[in-house]
Amino acid sequence: MKLNFKFALVFILSSMITLSAFSQIVQPAKWKVEFSKKDVKVGETLEVLIKGDIQDTWHVFSNDFDPELGPILATFNFEKNDSYELVGKVTPIKPHKHYDEVWEGEVSYFEKKAEFRQTIKVLQADVKVAGSFDYQACTDVSGQCVTGEEDFDIALTAEGGSVVKKEAKAEESTPAEKKESKKGLWAIFIGAFLGGLIAIVTPCVFPMIPMTVSYFMHSGGGNKAKGRMNAFFYGFSIIAIYTVVGTILAVVMGPDFANFLSTHWVPNILFFIIFVVFAFSFFGMFEMTMPSWMVNKSVANEDKGGFMGSFFMAFTLVLVSFSCTGPIVGTILVASAGGEVLMPIIGMLGFSLAFALPFTLFAIFPGWLNNMPKSGGWLNSVKVVLGFLELALGLKFLSVADQTYHWGILDREVYLAIWIVIFTLLGFYLLGKLMFSHDSPLKSISVPRLMLAIASFSFVVYMIPGMFGAPLKMLSGFTPPKSGLDFDLPTMIVENAGSGGVKHEKISGKYSDFLHLPPGFQGYFDMDEAIAASKAQNKPVFVDFTGHGCVNCREMESNVWSHPEVAKRLKNEYIIVAMYVDDKTKLPKEEWIVSNYDGKKKKTLGKINANYQIERYNVNAQPYYVLLDKEGKDLVQPTAYDLNVDNFIKFLDEGIKNFKNGKSVAL
Repeated sequence: MKLNFKFALVFILSSMITLSAFSQIVQPAKWKVEFSKKDVKVGETLEVLIKGDIQDTWHVFSNDFDPELGPILATFNFEKNDSYELVGKVTPIKPHKHYDEVWEGEVSYFEKKAEFRQTIKVLQADVKVAGSFDYQACTDVSGQCVTGEEDFDIALTAEGGSVVKKEAKAEESTPAEKKESKKGLWAIFIGAFLGGLIAIVTPCVFPMIPMTVSYFMHSGGGNKAKGRMNAFFYGFSIIAIYTVVGTILAVVMGPDFANFLSTHWVPNILFFIIFVVFAFSFFGMFEMTMPSWMVNKSVANEDKGGFMGSFFMAFTLVLVSFSCTGPIVGTILVASAGGEVLMPIIGMLGFSLAFALPFTLFAIFPGWLNNMPKSGGWLNSVKVVLGFLELALGLKFLSVADQTYHWGILDREVYLAIWIVIFTLLGFYLLGKLMFSHDSPLKSISVPRLMLAIASFSFVVYMIPGMFGAPLKMLSGFTPPKSGLDFDLPTMIVENAGSGGVKHEKISGKYSDFLHLPPGFQGYFDMDEAIAASKAQNKPVFVDFTGHGCVNCREMESNVWSHPEVAKRLKNEYIIVAMYVDDKTKLPKEEWIVSNYDGKKKKTLGKINANYQIERYNVNAQPYYVLLDKEGKDLVQPTAYDLNVDNFIKFLDEGIKNFKNGKSVAL
């Protein structure tokens, strides 16, 4: 009895909280905008601090994750004037990150406290910074999501009245912009370290270990201590050479160039071609080597002995092994060149540390060399396996260019089909059913090789359902989006769920070229068009206040709308209109409105829809569902996030009943 009483009490209290939340304007965060310091001189820089206090159970999304995932990123607008100029971009300070299964990607958000920073350069004594920012906040307790808009206007007086002219060249990144996530740095380091270990067993590198050890055993003139010092310096030289490459990359490739690398078609097509060429080389079609004059000059300097000889020995190794390490190093550099200064340096440090480790250790402990496997046909097998992987990974660059420029040559089905073929052939190769010109005859299959073949075929089996619409969450960062599928089985099932055999023609209404309802549903995105259709078809209107970045909206659509009984009612008994409150589409000037709620001018489709929801229902949270008659009057009390299908069916049935009886309710 006590447990039942407690449960009832908690249920009643939570229901009261939920109902009260749905009946008022929600303000999940309070914001404060200020300068990082008050004493500043003309010509110096300072930061604009945007700080938020977030209510318990709520979280605010940051601005540093993939905008294509779904949640709305925080966006900032600074009004330009001659008293300052922006330096870099708005930087979030220590947001939380986690993989969200609903959006199939990593999202970034704040809890309890939020902080963003924008660096500015002071150009005049009287500094005035004004602007606005938009954000999205959600809570898992009631399932609500809200979008907020804040204005700011701050000023200060700087020392020195002279005006500093704006420079055309971009300013150096601020310390905040240089601050990388420790998690991201460790991921780059570990991945690069593993790449270095892989490079060791390539045919260009592995045979050089005994030769290198032999060199250092005699480099000390019989003095083992001196020989070991030379070996240490040799390993240090390898690390230094590769890390210098990373440092140069970090200096040359700033954030703008990194963005160019990741999005423009020219570098992506170039990377794709490079990966394919390296793959063909690994398959034995041709050999890739550095120019002989460069290698010969480096080898000649090895004879100088001592530290200088050790350095040129390391330099020779880097040059000679280029044909095998080039694609691995290139992959690390491309992956780490995201505009972060430390990323390429950390990546090359991790790679070179693993790469130099065996050479240094074997030089110090030459007795270990007796236990090392001898070079042979297995090295070429490693090279061929790397060729298959290079071919698969190269497609990612072609896919980026294809998606960015809408070429339509590498949609999800084509991409997955190629990957399925590549990894199937890899499996057959590992089993000895496929041979290349440089391969040795395979008399038997080793256990490690069998395990790799099983892994390859298992990966193929995992990918096959993706051809028919499976999400393939493990590959969400590699494959093109599902919207490119020609045959999407889950969507077809949803489209036919509860339709009762009724086929609906696609509605071509206002904004339907870029806004969409869940798969299988047809409707409008403009209230006037929906009311007109209601009068013409004599059906009530189902209003869906939603958002592109509303997680709980997607949950309602996946778990409630998709139910056959719900789908049947929505498709056959209602006119659906989706009111996106976070859409950034700017409307023509004649369609702008001035809000009666806050007096602000609303220029975008999303802000106009959000203002309609606030002014009429005094609610700014989504999802929010309203049922209207032909005159736009409310048929029932609106409802919100509720995954109970029976409750939603009752809500829809009550609306249908009141519509037929000509009954409306006053809110």
